Amino acid sequence: MDKPKQSDALFLPFLQMPSGHHHVADTLITDLLRYNNNKRTNKVELLSYSYGSLEKIVTSTYISWIKRFPGVYDRLYTLLACRNMSKRKRHRHYELLFRPFLNKLVKEENPEIVFLTHALPSSIVSVLKQENKLQAVTVNAYTDFFVNRLWGIKGIDYHFVPTASVKKFLLKLGVKAERIFITGIPVHPVFREEFSLKEKKQALLITGGSLGSCGMDELLSDKHLPKKMHLYVLCGTNEQLYQTLSKQNNSNITPIPYIESKAQMNKLYNEVDAVLTKPGGVTISECLMKRKPIFVYHALPGQEQINLQELIQLGLVNPIDLNKEPLEEQINQFFLDTQKKNRYTENVNRYHQNLSTQSIGALIQQVMNQSQ
Repeated sequence: MDKPKQSDALFLPFLQMPSGHHHVADTLITDLLRYNNNKRTNKVELLSYSYGSLEKIVTSTYISWIKRFPGVYDRLYTLLACRNMSKRKRHRHYELLFRPFLNKLVKEENPEIVFLTHALPSSIVSVLKQENKLQAVTVNAYTDFFVNRLWGIKGIDYHFVPTASVKKFLLKLGVKAERIFITGIPVHPVFREEFSLKEKKQALLITGGSLGSCGMDELLSDKHLPKKMHLYVLCGTNEQLYQTLSKQNNSNITPIPYIESKAQMNKLYNEVDAVLTKPGGVTISECLMKRKPIFVYHALPGQEQINLQELIQLGLVNPIDLNKEPLEEQINQFFLDTQKKNRYTENVNRYHQNLSTQSIGALIQQVMNQSQ
């Protein structure tokens, strides 16, 4: 019988749609290979691996649900994933659906280390590890600014966390301090390059996430269109939004289709004074790494609502209320208020000071050494 193929590092996101789970997995792969390019890596999306084309139906239903019934989704997410987050339990219904496939995948890959960038695979992997059905080193790489109840904790060897407050939460759950690394939500190395904006360009980057649709109609209405500030609008995969803005031919707006290149995205960050976004984990982390002032105009139900609460508490974002003053006035008020701007800068500096001084690649190599 042939030996199972050896996978040094296995990465497990969930759902095929472009999301923070995939961005973080791709970043970790990039960091690992930059540090040691002899390692074999494999990223496997668990739902399509398990059930094939059913994944597309699940993704489509998920997106439609959020758009049509945001309140219902928010209440259900809060009930199932966030109520009493300190109390952990096994999720046997997910184990029933995915454990046989995950067992098969682990036997096929025989990895040294498994990175979990989504809570559902983490939940099942933690059980396998506790039952000695998995020998690999296990690492949770969190993609939000909190830890919902689905994430596995026991049986997870290491935790890459976004903030000191998340580390404090895990310590309360009994995780040892030496097993927790404050990495921030991992972002591509290109965003970690130092860059200083030498002159104010009066430019704002607006993003609605990969779907490019959340709250854009209100945001780009005549009431909020700026008179002096230029808007770069990331349209994501929303082709209709891109075409609509292009046909308007507004000199104050530059519509941009979905950007896959990290270097191109980094260049765009360097062109603007601030970013107006929703509180998705990866986008926020990229902005924090670039030290760009962050303004939030909308949050999707569920995890983004909780992200927003955490980020406001940490003083890392500035909420925008579109029912009040025009957009341009609210942003200018921030830049003209020296005290508010200095306080925000202090909060961002504190965030950076808490980050691990080791590179993510070095941390990955460090935790992989445990398996040898």
